[in-house]
Amino acid sequence: MHLLYFHQHFATPQGTSGTRSYEFARALIAKGHTVTLICGASKQSGLTLPYEAAHDWHRGSVDGIDVISLPLAYSNRDSLVRRGWAFVRFAMRSMKLALTFEYDLVFATSTPLTAVMPGLAAKWFRGKPFVFEIRDLWPELPKALGVKNPFILGGMSLLEFAGYRSADACIGLSPGIVEGIRHRSTARQTIVMIPNGCDLEVFHPQKRAPLNLPGISRGDFVAGFTGAHGVANGLDALLDVARELKRRGDQKIKIAFIGDGKEKDRLSAIAAQEGLVNCLFYPPVPKTELGAITASLDCGLMVLKNVPAFYYGTSPNKFFDYAAAGIPIINNYPGWLAGLITENQAGLAVPPDDPIAFADALQSLAADASLREKQGANARVLAENSFARAKASTQFVAALESVLA
Repeated sequence: MHLLYFHQHFATPQGTSGTRSYEFARALIAKGHTVTLICGASKQSGLTLPYEAAHDWHRGSVDGIDVISLPLAYSNRDSLVRRGWAFVRFAMRSMKLALTFEYDLVFATSTPLTAVMPGLAAKWFRGKPFVFEIRDLWPELPKALGVKNPFILGGMSLLEFAGYRSADACIGLSPGIVEGIRHRSTARQTIVMIPNGCDLEVFHPQKRAPLNLPGISRGDFVAGFTGAHGVANGLDALLDVARELKRRGDQKIKIAFIGDGKEKDRLSAIAAQEGLVNCLFYPPVPKTELGAITASLDCGLMVLKNVPAFYYGTSPNKFFDYAAAGIPIINNYPGWLAGLITENQAGLAVPPDDPIAFADALQSLAADASLREKQGANARVLAENSFARAKASTQFVAALESVLA
């Protein structure tokens, strides 16, 4: 099988973003398939490919994957309008490739939702099999986050409906996403749930060592957030926790923000203005280095804005990284991940918008090394037994092979 794979935000382990598509593409190649992957341009990708002026793209082999990177810059620091324009431009160029390249099956993964457009072009105009992967529910999440423009929301709803109805199969990353697909697709639609997986080698408890980060002193308890600093992440909640810890006079607990996004400068400025010295901000780290840092944290912070659509409709990479690294996880919103943490005693779930309960959870972990060790070990067992990347990759390959068959 020759797969044409569209993922605008593709990244390798040398990058600072999720590597789900990289791992899945590698799994297909290991089974004897060929993968041509189309992506955009981002500093988070870790790609260094030669430029081909004749086609106006960067192209090269990345561990056996034929990667074509279109020079369409994107950053999560960009304005909504600029990001939207990048999404549309990528979709238009991708549609042209879907209509001209030779391949057996097309696969497209969101976000953004416009990633569905080359899949629709391949299906409608060339009769190619099409598999659509949905990482967020649209337009439910943008609407919940404050997008009110009826034309934007209507366009999202139309694309979502067309994608679900046209795809030969859909892949959802969480229970809520699968339910959302089923609600709007046909009764005969094949829907597979494949959550994000755990990279058990990159993130491993044996990599734990003293943290060599500015501002961290010996004896500090370091709670880390590793990921995007965007509006959806609701990281003001961590500033509220830092204020509560400061009020209590706790100087031992440090909150490490590792990553980037349009909210980072604002959050850092507020922390500096208010003297929240327990908040430490660090740039994004390549995945190859992030594994050791994550394993060396005392706990991982699973934080999102208190939006009901998030409760069952997300599958954040950081949760799986924390679990694989064998550190306890503190989660501040209800839903399926909070349930997993509680049921497996892999950390602590606290109510949303409750800095007092969050601070209590941090202090209880900081005061009890045996509890941290137990919960971290449970998190690693959960990662190994339920979310190993190899298991997810096997499911992915099987889903695509069944569609082609």
